[in-house]
Amino acid sequence: MKDIPSIFGCMTFNDSVMRKRLPKDTYKALSKTIAEGTHLELDVANVVANSMKDWAVEKGATHYTHWFQPMTGVTAEKHDSFISPSGDGKIIMEFSGTELVRGEPDASSFPSGGLRATFEARGYTAWDPTSYAFIKEDTLYIPTVFCSYGGEILDKKTPLLRSMEVLDKQALRILRLFGNTTAKRVITTVGPEQEYFLIDKEIYLKRLDLLFCGRTLFGAKPPKGQELDDHYFGSIKPRVAAFMKELEEELWKFGILAKTKHNEVAPAQHELAPIFSTTNLSADQNQLTMDLMKSVANKHGLACLLHEKPFAGVNGSGKHNNWSMSTDTGHNLLEPGDTPYENAQFLLFLVATIKAVDDYQDLLRLSAASAGNDHRLGANEAPPAIISIFLGEELDGVLAAIDTDSDYIGKQKVHMEIGATVLPHIPKDSTDRNRTSPFAFTGNKFEFRMLGSSFSISCPNTILNTIVAEVLCQFADELEQSTNFKEDLAKLIRRTIHNHKRIIFNGNNYSDEWVQEAARRGLLNLKSTVEALPTYTLEKNINVFEKHKVYTSAEIHSRCEILLEGYVKTINIEALTMIDMIKKEIIPAIIEYQNDLSQLLTRKQVCGTFENTLEEKLLAKISTLSTELFTKLEELENNTVKSQDLHGDTLALAKFFKEAVFEKMTELRVVVDELESLVGRKYWKLPTYSDILYSV
Repeated sequence: MKDIPSIFGCMTFNDSVMRKRLPKDTYKALSKTIAEGTHLELDVANVVANSMKDWAVEKGATHYTHWFQPMTGVTAEKHDSFISPSGDGKIIMEFSGTELVRGEPDASSFPSGGLRATFEARGYTAWDPTSYAFIKEDTLYIPTVFCSYGGEILDKKTPLLRSMEVLDKQALRILRLFGNTTAKRVITTVGPEQEYFLIDKEIYLKRLDLLFCGRTLFGAKPPKGQELDDHYFGSIKPRVAAFMKELEEELWKFGILAKTKHNEVAPAQHELAPIFSTTNLSADQNQLTMDLMKSVANKHGLACLLHEKPFAGVNGSGKHNNWSMSTDTGHNLLEPGDTPYENAQFLLFLVATIKAVDDYQDLLRLSAASAGNDHRLGANEAPPAIISIFLGEELDGVLAAIDTDSDYIGKQKVHMEIGATVLPHIPKDSTDRNRTSPFAFTGNKFEFRMLGSSFSISCPNTILNTIVAEVLCQFADELEQSTNFKEDLAKLIRRTIHNHKRIIFNGNNYSDEWVQEAARRGLLNLKSTVEALPTYTLEKNINVFEKHKVYTSAEIHSRCEILLEGYVKTINIEALTMIDMIKKEIIPAIIEYQNDLSQLLTRKQVCGTFENTLEEKLLAKISTLSTELFTKLEELENNTVKSQDLHGDTLALAKFFKEAVFEKMTELRVVVDELESLVGRKYWKLPTYSDILYSV
């Protein structure tokens, strides 16, 4: 049994390590930078770098890397050794403050959405001291941001840090209005629940679609799926348990608070949930978690699938983003509280979030948009594409009473006089959970359930922080001019509830009735990535980002372009993989089976037992399906060729891939899956769903 407290954080250059190894003045300066965002002088950086290098070398590190989050959706790293020549044919291990603070990767090799020309190669990484450096294998990883030579942001972390600063600034304005002079910072915290699949590695390597696309492009439904609900929270199989044990230990070494593990609904599906961390730290840790999941799985002869929908017919995988706001003194601003002061403050932050979600439904929706997540959203495992908020009956009743200026009749009868009367006690679990809601209040936080399992949480939280900060800014602008704070506060809360209550829905988001009701309320229903992404560049959305200096207009347009390009490339890779698999694996299997059936029929014909046989009927059915297969294959190939004529207009190209390529792939899959159910197992070499889902 390992001593968990002794290994926890042992591979991170955390506060405890810095306190021990850094001179007091250096530690104090660095702590101020981390806490207040102040500039770090080079002489301080030199001392930190030397201590960090000594610590890393003692841990066996020989290299360092600036670890960043480009717009590829994964992390990037370039490794440099600590080795420097000493002049006598020997070497010394060196690491300067300059090397710690700044790196220079090739900016032209990462997606820029038109911000950079191919020949404009210079880019910079800059140390983010608010996220701890760590050692993985033999390398010191330094979390950094990434920008171009001209200052354009090319990563996902820079805007996240900016959005956190913006929310901090606007939330403090609100707190000061309530007389809070002790809080110095407001931070957002996130706990991302991570779903994933584990399958046998040998089987994984036999499926090109899993290798190239992360999901199966074909696969007939197995005799048993998730109908019995016997996998959810079921006993964990030995191979999976061994994987989970090693994964947790590795995560703990990096100071990642992995807390909960269990089987999910679909066969071979599982979940890992961490404890809350500051948002930018949580974003880094989730990227590291996904990377470790894959590497640890490989050690156990497993493959970890993070695609949102690797298998048709069973649940896909999401990432529930549990988001909240807290002061540096430890007060959760989404905690209802027990005093009039806390009640009114809670209500203001609550309605600010409600208004932000209503005003910027499109931004939240596009933050969860991808080709992979299009398979999942709206199915009976994930929220629909319509954004709404679940508050629960009790809190919804409180807001309704405020809206109508009437008594709240729940567990107790209370007149809702904001700021003077204590709210009815609202316990953390005041109502049942609503797993169908995209954005659910769960006691003292909001759970944004739309994110796909492979997503970086940086972009969704950048958007969430920014839109809430914008509403807080509007509230502060109004209330700072008030001559009667209590009265004007009550009016503001009541008006906001009345104007934005349409976004609140506590019912079944999966139902057809809700789709119709949402349309009547005027809520957006952006069903696909291609519909959602263009809203990024709407004037109101550009304005909010530019106002708070989170993105420039050019940076927003570039991100929209990158995301659309990503959609196109994903569907194109899937289409080409499908074509390749059909030609090289599926058609040969069908021909071989048809040939054997034909020979058997010929022998039976010679013996006079030809008429109306099983073989005759089966061969006829397979022949009909084979003809249909070939026709649809030609159509798919032709459409992938036609797509080349549309280069230059990325949105038009994305629409074409959705309507002309993806739809043909869907039609083709139906034919292939039916053929799989008819062709003998001896001939069908591809591992089936039964093989894959029950391989561990």
